[in-house]
Amino acid sequence: MTETELKAVLRRHVEDGTVPGAVALVARGEDVEVVTVGSVDTDGTAPMARDSIFRIASITKPITAAAVLMLVEEGVVALESPVEEWLPELSKPTVVRTPSSPVDDVVPAARPITVEDLLSSRTGWGFPSDFSLPAVQSLFTVQKDGRAPQDWPDADTWLGLLARVPMLHQPGEAWLYGTSSDLQGILIERASGRTLPDFLGERFFAPLGMTDTAFEVPPSKRHRFTSAYVPAPDGSPRLSDTPDGRFSSVPRFRSGGGGLVSTVDDWLAFARLLVNGGTAPDGRRLLTSTSVSRMTTNHLTAEQRDRATLFLEGQGWGYGGQVDVTPSDPWNVPGRYGWVGGTGTTAHIVPPAGTVAILLTQAGMANPTPTPVMQDFWRFVAGG
Repeated sequence: MTETELKAVLRRHVEDGTVPGAVALVARGEDVEVVTVGSVDTDGTAPMARDSIFRIASITKPITAAAVLMLVEEGVVALESPVEEWLPELSKPTVVRTPSSPVDDVVPAARPITVEDLLSSRTGWGFPSDFSLPAVQSLFTVQKDGRAPQDWPDADTWLGLLARVPMLHQPGEAWLYGTSSDLQGILIERASGRTLPDFLGERFFAPLGMTDTAFEVPPSKRHRFTSAYVPAPDGSPRLSDTPDGRFSSVPRFRSGGGGLVSTVDDWLAFARLLVNGGTAPDGRRLLTSTSVSRMTTNHLTAEQRDRATLFLEGQGWGYGGQVDVTPSDPWNVPGRYGWVGGTGTTAHIVPPAGTVAILLTQAGMANPTPTPVMQDFWRFVAGG
């Protein structure tokens, strides 16, 4: 399939009013195709461009997981380390007796939470397929909309609030979405003694040339920063943030789960680090091939996958991203790794094939089910 065909696929979603614009990148080895459609906002202020900056939301998660693995490689933390060494607020967590139990019917955690629990999203906190459970409703008071981490309290306050919420499952027992990646970000800050922006900037963004990836957008770049939208009841985009809005400064809570802005070429640089087994374009090794393999290998049991169908749809999870284990849809190639962002972003790699597929839009998701434009993009990549 050609760039013209991809542009036609994406343009249909602009024309039906569900997506103001999009930038798509497909790389197969050194062959890179980039397509832009639509505008940076619904007013058509400027056309979408290859260097347009987006709130990437949860495709921040793989970058955060890679940073934790860097600390593992340096011996600062270990996969089996109890996180209470750096997150003492979590030293005595409680767990609801059964998932449907009220929040005051709890038992102690059977064992400490480990770094590996955080990486594999089996911490005990997070979102299951059933949001109505009492412990999940309690978590919602702390784990708020990840697309707006600027509205969260500072990390110390947030962690103290989380510690009062009972866990839904024992550590290591179940995959739960969201909370673990934000805990990873706090772990990085406390274990390294650096802020998350400084650590990621020094260890990943600078060596990989990711010049537009950050937790804020300075005034000099805001002409490239897209507006953000969430779906109105009729499905049309409703404005939720402007270029001069929430990302005008570094927030007090630096979200490892969804706090970054980026561009398609910046995320491509990170993706190629993984495809190349941890080696940067200039030959420097930032991660070991073992760490990259751990990131991109499924760590969940069949039972854990079956209990997470709302988010994973039967697929697996590595560290920071989904790992496909069964070809349930045309795009689900076993070994494909990546994730989606609630702001309307997706990024995936297929390591053996050297394929990278990135789609950035400003149209937020209404629920965890991938949007039609995402699915059409993935279908195009799978057939290309």
